[in-house]
This record gives sequence, structure tokens and C-alpha cells, in this order.
Amino acid sequence: MWTPDPAKIVTAAQKAETARAATVATFQAAIQAHVDAAAKARNYSDGNSLAGYVNSTVAKWSAEATAFVAWRDAVWIYSYAELDKALGGQRPIPTVEDFIAELPAISWPVAA
Repeated sequence: MWTPDPAKIVTAAQKAETARAATVATFQAAIQAHVDAAAKARNYSDGNSLAGYVNSTVAKWSAEATAFVAWRDAVWIYSYAELDKALGGQRPIPTVEDFIAELPAISWPVAA
């Protein structure tokens, strides 16, 4: 007679947590790609590179970095709050594309 190995049994709760973690990871990757794309559009290699210019002695770079960091923070604050709502059943889980479209828009500084 076959005896199941309790260590290999996957519960419904474990399956749900694995699915939740996969959903969060998918959204996080897409959001980070969106953030990095904004930096690349200004000729920086990625968001971390652009953020590193906050204290630059070049006014243009410092202004862009300051605007970018404020926007990046707003994007992640919004994202985590809305993903928590979606995963908690308070709103439908959107497609990644629809979610990216509802993120705050960046407002770049006007060149002097």
C-alpha cells in the first residue's frame, strides 16, 4: 500500500500563497521595467543610475534625478497599495498592461 509523504503534500493554502507570490513578482518586474524605461528615455542606463544624480553638481541632472525619485516613490507607493487591494479582493486584479497605464505620470523639470 502506498503511503503519502507528508513533506510532499501541498495544501490549498500553500498553492494560493505560491500563486500570490508569482502574481506579485510579475507585477513588480513590470513596474520596475516601467521605472527603468522612464530613466532610459532621458539617456540614463536605468532608474538606479538616474537616482544617483540627486546630488549632482550639474543642475539639470540633479533636477531630473530629484523629479525621478519623487515619481518613483509615488509609483511604488501606489503600486503596493493597489496590489494589496487587488490581492485582498477589494478590486479586480488588472492586467499588467492596464496596471502600468494607471500609474502616476512623471513630470520632468523644464530645462532652464
